Amino acid sequence: MATDQMTVQASGKGPQPTVKPAPRRSLPVLDRRYLPVLGTFVVLVLMLVIGGTRYENFLSGRVMANLFINNSFLIVVAVGMTFVILTGGIDLSVGAVVALSTCISAWMFLHGWDAIITIPASILVGTLIGWIVGVMVHVFEIQPFIATLAAMFLARGLCYVVAPESIPITDATIVKLSETRWEIVDNFAVTPSGVIALSIVLVAFVTLHYTRFGRTVYAIGGNEQSARLMGLPVARTKVLVYVISGTCAGLGGLLFAVFARSGYSLTGVGMELDAIAAVVIGGTLLTGGSGFVLGSVLGVLVLGLIQTIITFEGTLSSWWTKIVIGALLLVFVILQRLLVVRRR
Repeated sequence: MATDQMTVQASGKGPQPTVKPAPRRSLPVLDRRYLPVLGTFVVLVLMLVIGGTRYENFLSGRVMANLFINNSFLIVVAVGMTFVILTGGIDLSVGAVVALSTCISAWMFLHGWDAIITIPASILVGTLIGWIVGVMVHVFEIQPFIATLAAMFLARGLCYVVAPESIPITDATIVKLSETRWEIVDNFAVTPSGVIALSIVLVAFVTLHYTRFGRTVYAIGGNEQSARLMGLPVARTKVLVYVISGTCAGLGGLLFAVFARSGYSLTGVGMELDAIAAVVIGGTLLTGGSGFVLGSVLGVLVLGLIQTIITFEGTLSSWWTKIVIGALLLVFVILQRLLVVRRR
């Protein structure tokens, strides 16, 4: 019997093992979370292509460098706003805090204070206001819209107390920071303000994506109740995001003071709307839980390119900037809504 079995196996007429066909390799699918950011990048590239083909020297190193230099303070403010919106909140006080920071720095320089004291003071005033807002939102459970609106009126009123008229800044440190340029290639130069803005973006990116605090920020925006049930430090995180936003606004005010070399109570009027627009155009959901700080940077650059194109055109009113920004906002808000509906 054993001999018969061996004969069958050797002849190859016995049961043969079934060979399964190799599975087909599916194409990688892009995560839907990245679609708004990808859309922003596509819009940015299209604007660069259109500007480069329509206007001479549009893509020169000087123009591209100025695009970044002139918006370095807005990049910092938008980074802070990203933290707040990721939790589902909003911060309407950042424009007024920028103005207060510039007014305080100009006033202190005018009265002989040294830069080593004035610079931290102008930033810390934003930190203090951000902490007050965070406490109002968490402890007293005031809606972020109302809390930050109150902080906006407070900061703007203090601006008129500190600097009712424009105060020029002649401090040697600020003048040197304003005039310093480090040329890299073909008239493309960076400034200390640009380096600071890039550093803030890098720190924010690492914080949001590689720390427990960053994961908690996303969790709160996704579902605050679930974040509480998971034992995450929701209270501390909600206060800290407004502290971060206020600190970024204070630093943005200092960078604006370096840019304008003056302090004025009307500085930054509407800047909070520009920051919110940049964050939304950059792909961050207003309901929170989804977004990227690098997308906010792309949003700021898109806003800057709109102004640059209108400047090169020469025949268009500056109001076209608002019209185009409004149209882009509508498009990106509709895109976000469609993505949310498809997820459900």
